[in-house]
Amino acid sequence: MTKDSADNEAGLDVSDLDRHMGVPMEPGLLKEPVATNDIRRWVQAMHYPNPLHYDDRWFTESRFGELVAPQSFTVTCDTSHGCAPAQVGRIPDSHLIFGGDDWWFFGPRVRPGDLLICHRMPFDYRVTETSFAGPTCFQRGDTLYINQRGERVALQRSTSIRYKPRKAKEKKRFSDAGEPTWTDEQLDNLEVDKLKFIDQIQSLGHSPRYWESVSVGDLLAMNAMGPHSLASFATEWRAYPMTIWGATRKGPTSLSAEELGYTKEMAGLEGDRQMERINPELTDGAYHGPSRGHLQPRWAEHVGMPRGYGYGASMGAWLIDYVSGWAGEWGMITHSSANFRNPALTGDASIFAGEVTGKNVDRRGRHLVQITVTMTTQEGATAAKASVEVLLPSRDQFASGAFRDGQDLGSVR
Repeated sequence: MTKDSADNEAGLDVSDLDRHMGVPMEPGLLKEPVATNDIRRWVQAMHYPNPLHYDDRWFTESRFGELVAPQSFTVTCDTSHGCAPAQVGRIPDSHLIFGGDDWWFFGPRVRPGDLLICHRMPFDYRVTETSFAGPTCFQRGDTLYINQRGERVALQRSTSIRYKPRKAKEKKRFSDAGEPTWTDEQLDNLEVDKLKFIDQIQSLGHSPRYWESVSVGDLLAMNAMGPHSLASFATEWRAYPMTIWGATRKGPTSLSAEELGYTKEMAGLEGDRQMERINPELTDGAYHGPSRGHLQPRWAEHVGMPRGYGYGASMGAWLIDYVSGWAGEWGMITHSSANFRNPALTGDASIFAGEVTGKNVDRRGRHLVQITVTMTTQEGATAAKASVEVLLPSRDQFASGAFRDGQDLGSVR
């Protein structure tokens, strides 16, 4: 962990963080196992039109023979978007937004009936100067997702960005960011890009995308999402089971937002299980507390944003879904490293492009492909970048049945 001289000069007090690093936290746990419509609701909210995850005829004819969740769904099995271990320690008068995450997937797919427990560990932090808010703390924490069979599903290393809203408003980075106006022609062009992505999924169908068929320099079909709106962001929020009243057995953290240092206006009682039994609306992030800036423009401006903005956990899911759609049902993402540069704002669209930048066979004989993904706005501004590694079957593995039997994935039953 590092701290530069701007720390104390600007009053960004991170002195409480050191005592939390490397100290295990209380695990997170939802009350109910994953339901069929949890998965369908998720892909609907993430605008991921892959019938493998919602259409009974399609998934029955798939390699799985049943409904399985997309890999991006894993984050919904936690009670804090994976953010709890990345926001330990008090930073007075601060706020938090997502800065990115790394995912390592170990094989098992999430299915209806699964109930995951999430083990958490704060990892590290650093303080640096940013154009957005001056002295800013980038804090990381790990969440390990383990299913009821004791199998490791995934490890998520989240990055939070903790800063002083007052400094962000002074910097005025988004002061001229008015909501754009779209013409009918521009909206039609977005639909064209969306259809390219859908056609890529539909045309591959249940067939494998062989490792040998992929070359460095290949481009993934583009995809588009948006224009984003308060309605679409609210739909995303409600796709996380943790946002449902009474759904959490073990909450996101034992500390309140105020104890973590959130400003009085944004602290609230989000996640307070005692208050949930009395007046659950006060604990609901759509209405009160730190999360309301996403859906309420007044509070978005209060934390330095120009208008409503999307959830970092959703942005990470979009990137994973984008590559998963290309990989097909026989492919599996093994690692994704995403860096978020700018938030998804209401009125903007998100444009996805991907390129194969490498391929190799590792020491375990796994056939891997590396893909670089960029997410930009309709004006070409970079919103996120990701490096994604994908496991694909080779022709010999598929023909011999080795891949089909799960010897490479370890996830097919």
